[in-house]
Amino acid sequence: MNAQTLPTRRRVGKTGLLGAALGLCAVALAAMALPADAAAQTPVRVGWCARTVSSAAAPFAIATKMGWYAKAGLAVTLAPLPGSTDCVKLVATGELPYSLPSIEPLAIIRPQGVAARNFYTAYQGYIYGIAVPAGSPIKTLADLKGKRVGVTSMASAGVIVARALAQSAGLNPDTDMRIVVAGEGAQTAALLRSGQVDALSQFDTQYALVENAGMKLDYLDTSSISYFPANGFVALESRLRDHRAEAVALARGYAMGTVFAMANPQAAIKILWEVFPQTRSTGKDEATALRDDVKTLEARARSWKLSAGGVTQWGESKEKNYQDYLDFLHANGLLKVKANAAELISNDLVAEINQFDAAAVEAQAKAYQ
Repeated sequence: MNAQTLPTRRRVGKTGLLGAALGLCAVALAAMALPADAAAQTPVRVGWCARTVSSAAAPFAIATKMGWYAKAGLAVTLAPLPGSTDCVKLVATGELPYSLPSIEPLAIIRPQGVAARNFYTAYQGYIYGIAVPAGSPIKTLADLKGKRVGVTSMASAGVIVARALAQSAGLNPDTDMRIVVAGEGAQTAALLRSGQVDALSQFDTQYALVENAGMKLDYLDTSSISYFPANGFVALESRLRDHRAEAVALARGYAMGTVFAMANPQAAIKILWEVFPQTRSTGKDEATALRDDVKTLEARARSWKLSAGGVTQWGESKEKNYQDYLDFLHANGLLKVKANAAELISNDLVAEINQFDAAAVEAQAKAYQ
């Protein structure tokens, strides 16, 4: 690809990786602490760009359970945040070393002098879009005029997506619709059911959670943008230079976990429950909880597939797909300055990240008991 590459430098010692201890999300991180043997590993925090950790986090859980992170000397924890905007801001300020946001906030903050890049595209297909209650009179984007569109939070990329899609349909996003916070999962379903929200601008796993809560959804046609890439690992360029081996190990474990989860979704969910027990639904029997969480995982798996982005390597960032998306955002007023995809993405680490046997991981997943 034509994305600019990052200068390389050999990795530093483990003490250089520890950095300053953060108070950020202390309660959440404590709740998400990994097993005791992870304490011997170098802690690595990753911003998770939603308040609820869902089945989409299975690759992290699998890499932990299977010992891939421990073997690389890492103990990975997730820091749940309101949305991609906060994920990018906290990487920009150095409060988090890595996060997994969508590209829009990075494109917005980069002109302010923030030297950060997406070095691994996790979701090759577009996970965002507009959903409405099944049978809703809202059939097209133009029908959003005068409607209330619910997002998970005002820091979510869903805000940016809703505004861009409305603009593309000839609406004024400032006056023709109202964007409101609808929360996540069951809360979102309740607001839709009561008519307090007319439509949603959230994302694939959240839509699965809403449907799991008993609210069937229809989806507006956004097929023309389905190849736009969504979230990926973001870090400061200085982090990628000084902690290259760490960044590679983080992304490689995630890639291996992705292969495993796609090959055996049920095993992936059971591992998720073991590593992150708070992700298991309460008030449901095990069979129902497993069925619902597999549905959520499979919703995300459609965007994990390499074919969704037309790439051949895990984490590969296809510059044209990113540039088309950035141009779409600029044309619809969401980016004030035209962005250059080559300045936001890097494939410099991708070859190293892919130094694992995907077929062996898949076979391991299928045989997993």
